[in-house]
Amino acid sequence: MHQIPEDGTSLPLMEEFYTIQGEGFNTGKAAYFIRLGGCDVGCHWCDVKESWDAELHPLTPADTIVDNASKFPSKAVVVTGGEPLIYNLEYLTRQLQSKGIKTFIETSGAYPLSGNWDWICLSPKKFKAPRPDILPLAHELKVIVFNKSDFEWAEQHAKSVSADCKLYLQPEWSKAKEMTPLIVEYVMNNPKWEISLQTHKYLNIP
Repeated sequence: MHQIPEDGTSLPLMEEFYTIQGEGFNTGKAAYFIRLGGCDVGCHWCDVKESWDAELHPLTPADTIVDNASKFPSKAVVVTGGEPLIYNLEYLTRQLQSKGIKTFIETSGAYPLSGNWDWICLSPKKFKAPRPDILPLAHELKVIVFNKSDFEWAEQHAKSVSADCKLYLQPEWSKAKEMTPLIVEYVMNNPKWEISLQTHKYLNIP
């Protein structure tokens, strides 16, 4: 069984890759993705269920991850999962930023915030609601729309983010045909929201 150090100097790394960001505010920008293993949020429509079990993914020194990220032209890293905030991310983000790399995170907000972040994308899930103390810190609120009730779920959380937080509604990929027209209509009636699409899936890139 993994003994993950509490100081975050080693982390269960599922995969790391250089690509174009596909969703939300930073869509279209090059970034190095670090996907950590381990998640207990349990979204039934998750497209990376293999990330849930941290034991399946090798404990990797954070210094090695930072060295790998620094080899690429874009000086932006997206830490995702799984649920990355299961782990202490102070060391990883400090080392990345010391090399001039901006740090972005994608999180459900179900765990306490650790690390120093240039951009926090909060994507709350009904299966394990976000902590109230994370909502005001989000730069971006991205709500996945799987069914009609998710619009009300989105509005509940929009009340708790900061005034300058970007608000996005994104169709869940398998329900996009049904949900996208509803999202279009909703955003036209509620223009504080914007539409996020999984453009990487249309582009056929990671």
